[in-house]
Amino acid sequence: MIILILGLLLFLGVHSVSMSRRWRAWVIDRVGPRTYKLSYTAKSLLGLGLIIWGFIRYRNAGLIMVWNPPYFLHYVNFVLMWLAIICLFSMGRDTSKNPSKIRGLVRHPMITAVKFWALAHLLVNGDLGGVVLFASFLAWAVADRISLKKRGDYGAPRHKKFTQADLRAVVLGSVIYAALIFLHPYLFGVPVINGLG
Repeated sequence: MIILILGLLLFLGVHSVSMSRRWRAWVIDRVGPRTYKLSYTAKSLLGLGLIIWGFIRYRNAGLIMVWNPPYFLHYVNFVLMWLAIICLFSMGRDTSKNPSKIRGLVRHPMITAVKFWALAHLLVNGDLGGVVLFASFLAWAVADRISLKKRGDYGAPRHKKFTQADLRAVVLGSVIYAALIFLHPYLFGVPVINGLG
């Protein structure tokens, strides 16, 4: 569990630097943009590696149950994960040639996707490691969204109509979502539908 927590502190800590533009600018001014980017990438990868390793070690040692999620929350999980993946596929620059109603609705697709993903998994994982992992990502995403709003970054503009970009996001997102349902037991060791894996 300690390795998992260290990984979360490093990974989410690095990704929290941008919440303070003044601090980020000070660091870049001190070390230069290239060194900053290399350091950011290296620390992020190390943090992610520690999260994965720590979570695997925790699961292998035996789950510590905090609560037993009711089964109906699995259906909520399915919906939230579908929305999370569609949000990811709605990312991209919003231009007059490539508008997206979905992107405009969620404003910040990546952060919204993380919130949906974290909440979805938090609802169906009642063990301590799962709660720590997914609650940490959810708290970070909420804090990041608040910091963006305070900085006046309201994200993608609103659009009145759904466009081809939205259709593309829904179709591609749904295909990847379906693939992930079947691949989940092989990629993450946990089947999401009874009988799979």
